Amino acid sequence: MKTLKTGLLLTALTLLLLFAGRALGGRSGMTLALGLAVLMNGAAYFFSDKIALASSGAQPVAREQVPRLYAVMERLCGKANLPMPKLYVMPQAAPNAFATGRNPSHASVAVTAGLLELMSDEELEGVIAHELSHVRNYDILTTSIAATLAGAITWLAEMGRWAMIFGGYGSSRDDERGGGGLSALLMLILAPLAALLIQLGVSRQREYAADAAGVRMVGHPFGLISALEKLGAYNKKIPMDVSPATSSLFIVAPLSVRSLMTGLFSTHPPLEDRIATLRNMVVTR
Repeated sequence: MKTLKTGLLLTALTLLLLFAGRALGGRSGMTLALGLAVLMNGAAYFFSDKIALASSGAQPVAREQVPRLYAVMERLCGKANLPMPKLYVMPQAAPNAFATGRNPSHASVAVTAGLLELMSDEELEGVIAHELSHVRNYDILTTSIAATLAGAITWLAEMGRWAMIFGGYGSSRDDERGGGGLSALLMLILAPLAALLIQLGVSRQREYAADAAGVRMVGHPFGLISALEKLGAYNKKIPMDVSPATSSLFIVAPLSVRSLMTGLFSTHPPLEDRIATLRNMVVTR
């Protein structure tokens, strides 16, 4: 059901992009929107992991530096039949982690120094299983596509606003091609907001799915439940210096000194809901 919801949300984003292009520029606007989406998704496919790792300050680590992390990762990769991802550590006191990479063969998992210090072995296993589930389910690619589609819609709306300001938009010729008019004005206002809400919906659905898949990988929910409780407590106290663009990748939304988004505008479901869902989950071996 979570996969179906994600697919429907991505479809809605794509249609919104095409409708925005048509409203703003007729058939030529729709073609521009589609080309922009293809170009941006291609860039996200090949470069989003490098951008995320660089912007978070993550550094590659060898087995000798973090033997416990390597041991947990190798054990879970063996259970899930996944190739070993590249491992990184972020010099951050707040406990957190994220996975990135376009497919399991090009995956990376980054954890904070605080996570390694504060988590027990069982809790660390729960966190790593969650991140490996993102890798196995191609969630990083899915959320990257959602983000680039939303970005393309916002860019189109911004270009439309500038065109209206400088008088190069909204002529009768535009109306004949199917663009301009009231529909275009509504798109300029509503499309970016709708795109953001759909993108955030995709992100939240993938978090629920990764929680469930991680629990099935480990065989019980107790480590992940305890880890989420601890992550929630510490991340309310310790800010993280991360880019808002990469905050959706983390297992819990990091506390940022720049912005706090909750509820409708959150990239993550409420921790209480995630924990309650895990407590009610039946794990069959």
